[in-house]
Amino acid sequence: MRSVIAVYVENKYGVLSRVSGLFMRKGFNIDSLTVGETDDPDYSRITITLNGDDYAREQLIKQLTKLYNVKKVKLLEANTSVERELMLVKVKNSAGNRQEIMAATEIYRAKIIDYTTDSICVEVTGEPTKINAFIEVMKPLGIVEMCRTGVVALERGNKVLNG
Repeated sequence: MRSVIAVYVENKYGVLSRVSGLFMRKGFNIDSLTVGETDDPDYSRITITLNGDDYAREQLIKQLTKLYNVKKVKLLEANTSVERELMLVKVKNSAGNRQEIMAATEIYRAKIIDYTTDSICVEVTGEPTKINAFIEVMKPLGIVEMCRTGVVALERGNKVLNG
């Protein structure tokens, strides 16, 4: 089962290494990991997506809360949170596929951010399912290169991780 975990940590040297090391020691594969400074420069927020059963996920959350420099850990439920991801994808540009790339870009509310005679680079943001669907549309057109940020997520309403 896919899970999204938010971790509020002190913004200090080695914290990310300790958090990611815990996953390695427990044998978990991280699907995506994003980290960035919060509105308070003394703290960072780590968003981790992973697959695993309920028991293993709960054990992992308990272990994360015990780590030094970790202030709060929260499982973000899909129905009470908002998720977004960013992807840049470079696709082969040719007379035969140019219109299809441009049409898909419009349908998916993406942006063409670079255009050459050889390739078109597109920026796509949205839920991971939207990103995955865009990839499937672009595959037959010739993906040259792509890069994804990983999921960032916040709870809906007035719930906050650092509160």
